[in-house]
Amino acid sequence: MLDKYKEFSGLTFENNQPGVLEVVFDGPNLNAVDEKVHTEIARIWPVIDADPDVRAVIVRGAGKAFSAGGSFDLLDAQIEDYRVRMRVMRESRDLFYNLLNCAKPIISAIHGPAVGAGLVVALMADISIAARTARIIDGHTRLGVAAGDHAAMVWPLLCGMAKAKYLLLTCEEISGEEAERAGLVSLTVDEADLLERAREIAGRLSAGAQEAIRWTKYSLNQWYRQAGPIFDASLGLEFLGFGGPDVVEGLASHRERRAPVFKGVVTS
Repeated sequence: MLDKYKEFSGLTFENNQPGVLEVVFDGPNLNAVDEKVHTEIARIWPVIDADPDVRAVIVRGAGKAFSAGGSFDLLDAQIEDYRVRMRVMRESRDLFYNLLNCAKPIISAIHGPAVGAGLVVALMADISIAARTARIIDGHTRLGVAAGDHAAMVWPLLCGMAKAKYLLLTCEEISGEEAERAGLVSLTVDEADLLERAREIAGRLSAGAQEAIRWTKYSLNQWYRQAGPIFDASLGLEFLGFGGPDVVEGLASHRERRAPVFKGVVTS
């Protein structure tokens, strides 16, 4: 099974039970997403979809985190180079739609920080399992850009508009336990039980009626597909922000571990 994924060198893969592929974020700085990983997590889903040996997928992070979001180098490149910005925007679009269109059920096992592109995968998984102590945050507005890579469309469907607006406008961190209460994740468990529970569910799905499972997923994802224009608009507005002044200050404040002082132009 794993030979098909050798080209995706920015990710790690395991096969610990029949029909189940484990996709692992495994990199420096709490599995931060660099340019290579960002490209690969967008491209991998059609490959998984076409793989007859895969019947279910687990996505998880190695070490102390699921994924701590985009690397500083990737953010710098988006700010400084228009071509990089447009490439990353296309990859972000492809990640969203490729996740939706992958017929195989996807389970995320979330522990530690879950931010940025990694958070897209974590929350768009068909079944999201979080450690009670997981730290979930959409930090777009804290960075100085609109929340656009999935959240403006997905979060209101998961946890309701009022909670989604509160979390996305304030960038307040939410624990795995709080996320389950809000409806943002499917269920929570103790961190020590996280991988075992994810594998148990993946094994059940792998052994289940494949056509029934896949067409149920397809039907449920129509809720997302019909709201595609919301995602497209929010993604465009996010990447418009990468050409503005606030994101420069936002990134600097992250590097310097201080509160940002935004002075961007107010247009209305």
